[in-house]
Amino acid sequence: MNAFALLLALALPAAAADLPAAPSSFDPSALDRSVSPCSDFYQYACGGWVKTHEIPADQSRWGRFQELAERNKTILRGILEKASADDPKRTPSQARMGDLYAACMDEDAADAKGALPLKPDLDAIAALSSVREMPALLARLHAEGVNAGFSFGSDQDFKDAARVIGVVDQGGLGLPDRDYYFRTDPKSEQIRREYLWHVAKTFGLLGDDPKTAAAEADTVMRVETALAKVSQDRVTRRDPDATYHRETVKQLEGLAPGFDWGRYFVDAGAPRSRWLNVVSTGYAAGFSALLSSEPLADWKTYLRWHDASSAAPWLSRDFVEESFDFGGRKLSGVKELQPRWKRCVGLVDGELGHDLGRAYVAKEFGAEGKARTQRLVNALQAALKEDLKGLDWMSARTRRRAIEKLSAITDKIGYPDKWRDYKGVKIERGDLIASIRSADAYETRRELDKIGKPVDRQEWGMTPPTVNAYYNAQLNEIVFPAGILQPPFFDRAGDPAFNLGAIGVVIGHELTHGFDDEGRKFDAKGNLRDWWTKRDAAKFEAKAQCLEDQYGSYETIPGVKLNGKLTLGENTADNGGVRLATMALASLEKTGTVPAEVDGFTPEQRLYLGFAQVWCQKQTDKTARLLAHVDPHSPGRWRVIGPLSNTPEFAKAFSCKPGDPMVRAKACRVW
Repeated sequence: MNAFALLLALALPAAAADLPAAPSSFDPSALDRSVSPCSDFYQYACGGWVKTHEIPADQSRWGRFQELAERNKTILRGILEKASADDPKRTPSQARMGDLYAACMDEDAADAKGALPLKPDLDAIAALSSVREMPALLARLHAEGVNAGFSFGSDQDFKDAARVIGVVDQGGLGLPDRDYYFRTDPKSEQIRREYLWHVAKTFGLLGDDPKTAAAEADTVMRVETALAKVSQDRVTRRDPDATYHRETVKQLEGLAPGFDWGRYFVDAGAPRSRWLNVVSTGYAAGFSALLSSEPLADWKTYLRWHDASSAAPWLSRDFVEESFDFGGRKLSGVKELQPRWKRCVGLVDGELGHDLGRAYVAKEFGAEGKARTQRLVNALQAALKEDLKGLDWMSARTRRRAIEKLSAITDKIGYPDKWRDYKGVKIERGDLIASIRSADAYETRRELDKIGKPVDRQEWGMTPPTVNAYYNAQLNEIVFPAGILQPPFFDRAGDPAFNLGAIGVVIGHELTHGFDDEGRKFDAKGNLRDWWTKRDAAKFEAKAQCLEDQYGSYETIPGVKLNGKLTLGENTADNGGVRLATMALASLEKTGTVPAEVDGFTPEQRLYLGFAQVWCQKQTDKTARLLAHVDPHSPGRWRVIGPLSNTPEFAKAFSCKPGDPMVRAKACRVW
C-alpha cells in the first residue's frame, strides 16, 4: 500500500510552505445547518466537511485523524531529510534514522537488485530437507519479520502481571482474517481469486514460469486455508480467558508433537523459562499436525511466498506495484501508491521509532503540553470515580474494587522517559533489506530477552508521533503520544469545552477500556482475575448486550452490518468517554473558566460538536467492507450517533425530544 516518488525529493528539504496547516479544533464550515442536530447529528456536525473533502488518491479513508497524521509525516520528513545528509557530526541516532531513510529513498538501487536481496532466505528454504530442520529456519525467518507458520514473542503473564512470559500464537496467513478463507458471498470469493492471482504473479517475479506459479499459488491457498481452519476468530480473541493457556515446553510438545519446540526456542535465542502462554492450543496442535500431513515441498512453497511477501514493499518497482495492486487497490480501494517519501517516513517510524520520536518531541512537544494534558486526565479520572460511586446497579464490594483499579491506573503522556538505544542495529545506505532485517532482528531480540524478567512498566507500545492512544489492561495504564496532543484533538490555548469533546472523550474512552468486557477481567495490578460478584457480572453483561444489539443493527455500507460482538469494547469505551467528558465539563463550568458562548454555541453544544468533528471521515467501499470484518472500532458516523443517541445531556443541549432519531427509545448505558 506504499508508493514511489522521485529520488530527487531526497535532495529537497520539506519547505515550511509544504507543511499542511494545523487542523482547527472546531470548524464551523464543516457543519450542515440544513439538517437538524436532533435528526442526524453526524450530518449536522460533519455534512459540510464530507461535501467539500475527497479521499486522496493514495488513501483508503480520509478524516481528521488522517489530516493530522499527514501533517506529522511532513514534519518527520523534514527531520529525516536533514538527518540523511552524510554529515560526520551526526549523532548515532541521527545517523541510524537518516541512513535508513536514505536507503529507502534510493529507488534506483532497489530496482537494480530486483529479487536479489531475498536470495539468502530463498536458498535456505530450498535447502530444507526435512521437517526436523524447520525450527531453525522458522526461527531465522521470524527474526527477520516474516509472518509464517506461527508467531513467537513475549508479553506479561496474564496471571502474574509482574513477570514476562513467552507467547506462542497463531499466524502465517496472507489474507486479512481467517474468515476470508471461508466466506461464500460473491465479494469474498472474488477476493480469494484476486489473492490467488497476486500470489502467482509474485512467484512469477521470483522467476517461476506461469504454469508453475499458478500451481504454487494453489498450494499456498491450500496450506493457508488449513491454517485458517485451526485459527481462532477475532471475537474469540477478544476474550482473555480464551487466549491464555499457560504451559511448559514439555506440555506444548505433548499437545503439538509434530514440531520440535525446544529446538525452535533455542534457535530463536529465547531465554530458558518454565512457562509459556500458548494462546490457542487448538492452533498449536493444528499447525503441528499439518507439518506431518502436508508435503515438505508444499511447506517450502508456502515459506517462499511469505518471505517474498514480507519484503515486497521494499524491493524493486515490480514487486512494490504488485504488492500495492492487491493490498491497496483490490482490498482497500486505494487508487494510487503513496509517494515514496511517505512510505519511507513510515518505515523509519516503524523500525527506529524512538530515534525519530525523540527528534519529533524536541521539535513539536514541550513540558507545557504535558502539564495541560495531565490536568485533563485528572479531571476525567475524577469524573469516572464519581460515576462509579453513583452506579445503582453495582454492589458495594465490586464498586470498591473498581475504584481501587481506577486509582491504580497510571498515565503516560507525550513520550517515554527512557528511549531505546537500538544497540546492534546495522543500517547500510546501500542495502535497504539488510537494514530492515537488522532492525527487525533487534526488535525480536529485545522482545525475547524480556522473557522471565520483571515487567518494564516504563515501556511504550506506540511511537511519539502516532496520532492515537491506548489502554493496556495488563499494565493498567493509559497512553497518549505527542502526535495526538494537538488540534483538532487538543488545542493548548483553545476552548476547554471543545478540548473536552475531542481529547477529553479520547481520555475518557481509554479510561473506560479498563472496565469494558475485556478490561474488566483484569484487576488493579493487571492480573487476569475475577473481582466481580456474580450478580454484578450478570448485570454488566445485560447492559453490554444492549450496546451489542444497538451497534449490530448499524450498516457501514448497504448490506454490510457491523459486528456488535467484535466492536463491543470500543463502543463501550466511546459511550463511557462521552459521559465522562460531559461530567468533567459540568465540574469545570462551576469554576467560571468556560466561556458561556463561542461561535453561537453553549459549552455543552461545543463539547458534542468537538467530539463529533474529530470523526468526520470518508472511506472507500472496499475499506468499509474490510474494516467491518477486522476492525474492533465502528466507523466515524456510528461512533458519533451511537453514544450521543444514548446521552440525555446531549438531547437537553440541543432541545431534542423523545421520538427524534437522536434520542433512543431504549438508551444503552454501561458506564
